[in-house]
Amino acid sequence: MSPLVVLITGGAGFVGSHTVVELLEAGHTAVVLDSCVNAAEGVGGALPPALERVQKITGKKVAFHQVSMLDQQALAKIFSQYKVDLVIHFAALKAVGESVSQPLSYYSNNITGTITLLEVMNGAGVKNIIFSSSATVYGAPQYIPIDEAHPTGPGITNPYGQTKNMCEQIMKDLAHADKDWRVVLLRYFNPVGAHKSGTIGEDPKGIPNNLMPYIAQVAVGKREKLSVFGGDYDTPDGTGVRDYIHVVDLAKGHVAAIKKLLSEGFSGAKPYNLGTGDGVSVIDMVKAFSKASGKEIPYEIVGRRAGDVATVVATCKLAKDDLGWEATMGLHEMCVDTWRWQSNNPQGFS
Repeated sequence: MSPLVVLITGGAGFVGSHTVVELLEAGHTAVVLDSCVNAAEGVGGALPPALERVQKITGKKVAFHQVSMLDQQALAKIFSQYKVDLVIHFAALKAVGESVSQPLSYYSNNITGTITLLEVMNGAGVKNIIFSSSATVYGAPQYIPIDEAHPTGPGITNPYGQTKNMCEQIMKDLAHADKDWRVVLLRYFNPVGAHKSGTIGEDPKGIPNNLMPYIAQVAVGKREKLSVFGGDYDTPDGTGVRDYIHVVDLAKGHVAAIKKLLSEGFSGAKPYNLGTGDGVSVIDMVKAFSKASGKEIPYEIVGRRAGDVATVVATCKLAKDDLGWEATMGLHEMCVDTWRWQSNNPQGFS
């Protein structure tokens, strides 16, 4: 495939920065937009630290613009500056619990921001997009493992999931109305791990909302113990079961999706699950991380968290058949790579 100019929104974030590495290593040019609401900012006009390190890992340059998806004029200016071939859209607020307490900021940022981006793309004649969606669009699963034919929408338990589902619907409607649009909807399960260099990884602001970074902060001594939300689910050990995927596998899924999206005969909007197909409970994860880090992970079982469901596990057969992609890294590697990142960077990028 010939090199492309790929515009990556939210590219200074966790999944975004790892995807930029894979895009650069595949020979593409990366133009990153990020408001730095969720990502560490650069100081005095410098690149955000995640992107500085991406440049070190790859030996290649990243173009960066600090901009909000709600700023239509700024977005239009960027599209006039670069000959963009394709957009990968990560930019979003993404904490399930926070979305329950702050629905307006989630609907405004995630949905209005996406519509603004699509309008600017339409005006610039750039009609290729890969959307960072989520397994939350499936709601409380009606069956396990979840395939792409599983209903989306009904039973979604939080505003974050609602925003991802609505953005998917907007893009499906757009591709239906205008046959020039090509859309890939990537439904992530639970991204964890870090780049093997140990120089980029997940750096949540404040208290982590996700399990793996919280465990890592307990292991490094930053937090006293892990609170396990719910020990009475209908699962083998009573704790929630999720399908965790190594962030580098996930990033490679985007490169595979580009090939598919630009292939002859592709049209419309197509969803793909990106996961491993393996269910891991909270207690499984605690044990695996303890083994990988050599550290005791103290924990206590507390009440369930609003918006959580018992088990979410994918089948990723469609991604394998259609994209030629499958996850290659297991739980041990996810834990080892996270621990390397966290122990090398106990305060994250700061």
